[in-house]
Amino acid sequence: MNDTYLYLIIALLPLTAGMLVTQTNPYHALILRGVLGAVAAMVDAVLGAADVALTEALMGTMLSITLYAIAVRSSLVLRLGVMEHQSIEKNQDSNFQQLINDFRSIFNKHYMRLELVPYTTTETLQQALIEKEIHATCTPLAEVVETEETYQTVIRVQRIYNIVESELSSPKTTLKYFNVMDSGKQTL
Repeated sequence: MNDTYLYLIIALLPLTAGMLVTQTNPYHALILRGVLGAVAAMVDAVLGAADVALTEALMGTMLSITLYAIAVRSSLVLRLGVMEHQSIEKNQDSNFQQLINDFRSIFNKHYMRLELVPYTTTETLQQALIEKEIHATCTPLAEVVETEETYQTVIRVQRIYNIVESELSSPKTTLKYFNVMDSGKQTL
């Protein structure tokens, strides 16, 4: 009996696993994880282990993909706290709109979504940052330079701060890292 097809199917396992490990887009990795589970189920079925193939198909492919999809979708959201009067729909400030567009383009490169979370007072905004309800804040600075309103962006996640610091070229905001562990010693 010719087992060439079996060797080809089995060769798909390390090939798919290698592609999965090197994937940078989490959604593509999610699809490859499903393909890996399907190939493993097919190998098990061809080798005569129908019970293992069924288990792999149900648990390794369907359930894990569903759970991974939920985890990927919920973890790739950056919650940016803003003052209620700053929301883009209500605000005609082109500087703020441009800054939010710059943030969105930076986060899109990293497969993240930007969600604006409005707060009524600066105290509740600061408290939300300390209590980890939001990842960052963007508030107008009190001083106005040459009639151009500038903003201060405070980020509590070091990796996000590093990304924004290296990629944001907008002079419309000043960046500041806020360590929540030292929140008793720091003020925003």
